[in-house]
Amino acid sequence: MVTPTPSSAISHDTASASVGVAGGPSFSPLYQQIKALILRSLQAGEWKPGEAIPSEVELAARFKVSQGTVRKAVDELAAENLLTRRQGKGTFVATHSDEEQVQYRFLRLIPDRADAGGEQSRREFLDCRRMRAPADVARALQLKAGDMVVEVRRVLHFVGVPVVLDDIWLPGHLFKGLTAERLSEYQGPMYGLFESEFGVSMIRAEEKLRAVAADPSVAELLKVDAGTPLLSVERRSFTYGEQPVELRRGLYRTDQHYYRNELS
Repeated sequence: MVTPTPSSAISHDTASASVGVAGGPSFSPLYQQIKALILRSLQAGEWKPGEAIPSEVELAARFKVSQGTVRKAVDELAAENLLTRRQGKGTFVATHSDEEQVQYRFLRLIPDRADAGGEQSRREFLDCRRMRAPADVARALQLKAGDMVVEVRRVLHFVGVPVVLDDIWLPGHLFKGLTAERLSEYQGPMYGLFESEFGVSMIRAEEKLRAVAADPSVAELLKVDAGTPLLSVERRSFTYGEQPVELRRGLYRTDQHYYRNELS
């Protein structure tokens, strides 16, 4: 990427070229460079989750490029769910704070009954503790062996029925002071808490799914018989710069829900 000048302007003479790792030229469209600069501002916290970013006209003036170039960069960021366009209001940094309105942003569990789309959910936090990261967790979070992590265990209930058992690991240095009490007292979604109180935005996730059988301890928590088929979902969530900031292993009951994904 081209390093911006102090005014964040991009020279049109070098708008399409940058220097590759090996020292040779590599070429990047101008809008991609603007996208990278906007991402840099997002990562630096210039605009907080839920806040409006400057208008396309203002960004075009700031970066000394056309409004169309800015629009293309913003379109890509909106398509990646990093920005949100609101008709007649502007463009905002995506946030998890209103996650409840769309259920859970990364949780794609849908009730079988079409009339149960707004079913009530409740979180039950079973544990929250600091511990040395197990080797597999450290690798997934790109931590050193023995680094501290925060481990959270919770159950999600829908209409009074336990449906999801989550085991969650978070880098300890990013989540100092996170306790079960803070998690339980926070009224919004958990990712909203991470944004507002710890400055960590979960911007994308990747998942691995497989079928497993409930062992006796899991069966007791999810109120099913031992051996009941469950959906196992392992998720890694990332913040800016492709930094993994959460490892989550969930076990889902699918007797009254199904997992929905959209492919494009």
